[in-house]
Amino acid sequence: MYGGDEVSAIVIDLGSHTCKAGYAGEDAPKAVFPSVVGAIDQMDVDESDDAEKNSGSGESKNNSRNVDSDKAKGKRKLYVGSQSLGYRRDFMEVLSPLKDGIVADWDIVDSIWEHAFRECLLIDPKEHPMLLAEPSSNAQQQRERAAELMFEKYKAPALFLAKNAVLTSFASGRATSLVVDSGGGSTTVAPVHDGYVLQKAVATSPIGGEFLTDCLMKSLESKGIAMKPRYSFRRKEIRPGEFQTVDLDFPNTTESYKLYSQRVIASDIKECVCRAPDTPYDESAYSNIPTTSYELPDGQTLEIGADRFKIPDVLFNPSLAQSIPGMESFAEIAPSVRGLPQMVIESINKCDVDIRRELFSSILLAGGTASMQQLKERLEKDLLEESPQAARVKVLASGNATERRFSVWIGGSILASLGSFQQMWFSKSEYEEHGASYIQRKCP
Repeated sequence: MYGGDEVSAIVIDLGSHTCKAGYAGEDAPKAVFPSVVGAIDQMDVDESDDAEKNSGSGESKNNSRNVDSDKAKGKRKLYVGSQSLGYRRDFMEVLSPLKDGIVADWDIVDSIWEHAFRECLLIDPKEHPMLLAEPSSNAQQQRERAAELMFEKYKAPALFLAKNAVLTSFASGRATSLVVDSGGGSTTVAPVHDGYVLQKAVATSPIGGEFLTDCLMKSLESKGIAMKPRYSFRRKEIRPGEFQTVDLDFPNTTESYKLYSQRVIASDIKECVCRAPDTPYDESAYSNIPTTSYELPDGQTLEIGADRFKIPDVLFNPSLAQSIPGMESFAEIAPSVRGLPQMVIESINKCDVDIRRELFSSILLAGGTASMQQLKERLEKDLLEESPQAARVKVLASGNATERRFSVWIGGSILASLGSFQQMWFSKSEYEEHGASYIQRKCP
């Protein structure tokens, strides 16, 4: 169907934190941008139709999917990409298309795909088969909706949906492995056997990079450190090399945009200074640890001590999060959330006895949060203590952080450029003949 090197399929991995898109066969995605978008309700701006505003804006804000979609498009303008998000606008809310890893707002997904094709890759989707990465727990109606959008709106010639865990497994050249994917929104442990996800043994936890970023923000706030978002000040040079910050006031900035801008800073601090502790975190042992300094955008310097180890340890011991001021809301779900090592062992124990040994010896780390320093060593150490004696525990992680961050995308890139894969595509003609539900047969 598509032969030789001219496949030029497009691989898209829409994660909860960033969207990765690029050509199959390349070793890294061409476009990487946030998977949240800025949205401005046209209602807010258009003060003239007051009567209409009072009747409609509540509805359009809370749920513009109830409104007819073409009316909804007129009601809100979406800004996609890090450039447009970095620019502060009045009344701009920051919205995510995903809820718990599953798409909740297809309008936004549509605008993200549109941005990836037209602005980042500069292609016409009619000419390229599309490989989309999807979460292991994707529901049937989600997959059909994705197929419908791709074929009806973008007129793609062919489509394939592949599970995140399977792609990560392929990226490291294995057909069987246990994939620990710790991304922005959540952490998922999924066993892959011969290229298929074993659904019954998938374990998930709501602790991902964004949760850790929030913990760090709350912890710094409780110490009286205020993070000024980039847009809220201007630096003025008073003498050469000396700056003074001038606060700017934008009363119409939404709460969600302010939070988004603070998170950008907090997540950078997290990536720069945090590392997983070698042993479980203990207040007294880490109280007099040397601090690391970090300079905030507005010029104040932070000294970060025990938090460097405490925040990452939340992955291993979720109940630690309750000790952070401001994270009390987490207490309700905390008892049901398990640490990484427990999730791994639980997941392996739900698998068939024959493959457990193989899973123990190929545990793959993937996702942005998994590229944190020392995470691999710590996970291996904890698993050795908790796993059965006979098991040879081996945690594998690619040497460079880029590959860990993009392992799902890289797996998709490898898969879509394989010659033997080309007869697997779900083509447009099959879609027209059998309808969207046929995707269940074509993409297991």
